[in-house]
Amino acid sequence: MIRAAALAFLLFSGGACADTLYVSDEEANVVHVIDGATLRETGRLDVGKRPRGIQLSRDGRSLYVAASDSNDIAVVDLKTGGVSGRLPSGPDPETFALSPDGRRLYVANEDDNLLSIVDIAARKVVAEVPVGGEPEGTAASPDGRLVVQASESGSSAHVIDAATGTVLDNLLVDARPRFIAFAPDGRRFWVSSEARGTVSVFDAATRRLAGKIDFAAARLVAPTSDVFVQPVGIAFTRDGRRAFVALGRAKLVAEVDPASLAILRTFPVGWRAWNLALSPDEKRLYTANGLSGDVTAIDIASGRPLGTIRTGGKPWGLAVAP
Repeated sequence: MIRAAALAFLLFSGGACADTLYVSDEEANVVHVIDGATLRETGRLDVGKRPRGIQLSRDGRSLYVAASDSNDIAVVDLKTGGVSGRLPSGPDPETFALSPDGRRLYVANEDDNLLSIVDIAARKVVAEVPVGGEPEGTAASPDGRLVVQASESGSSAHVIDAATGTVLDNLLVDARPRFIAFAPDGRRFWVSSEARGTVSVFDAATRRLAGKIDFAAARLVAPTSDVFVQPVGIAFTRDGRRAFVALGRAKLVAEVDPASLAILRTFPVGWRAWNLALSPDEKRLYTANGLSGDVTAIDIASGRPLGTIRTGGKPWGLAVAP
């Protein structure tokens, strides 16, 4: 198993490579490092217990990883491959959002029904916002004014003023909301419902329901006790013209037209595709597949799988660096 010092050598010696994938593994307690050019694992990062939420810093130099059972956020220096520090997060951090200016993290604390607001430079929690039961799924608006926090057991999406921590609205959504994503222009945000098989789309200004995508009703897969539709992760292209939704145990990702909310096509991926990410050039799509213990790479133009990277464990989240 390759650890921090050897990892730096592998990643930064020799010629340049394509994308680098960072995949959190909540069972193996590591972050897998995968070379996008060869689709091979090149190293593993020790970041703490049960890593789940994962995101690059705005400057691309650091990686933030929510270590749920360590009760903090690991900060990985991508130049050295080592953990350069740990941020307080409140108990049991799972998902988090990074503010557009890169100064704050908004962290879901699943056990305590809180959203913790973390000042990154000061390395301290500056506010705690009570939200509904089992918060999971966190997003910050592109203009930095709003944070939306899903409440899994409360079937709610809480709209929060990012500056004051005030809850502005509590929106009812379908059962077991798991993920929230703002469209790149910030006008709408999407909330995935794992249990109901839907994504609800809200107008960010009026906070009214603007539409719904019903993946379950679309019958994209013949359901069995092990295979069924579970919308979770959502990713938009930078121009906002396409969105991709991971469908969990359905072993599929759906491509959606955000203008019409029509399902355009699906891609085969691994079992329990939980979260997903686009490559920086937006030519490839990667999924973390928790139950099949692997990562799938898809060529978006053709819709064909490029390969499967076996990781073992339970891959949970993805971040992709150039």
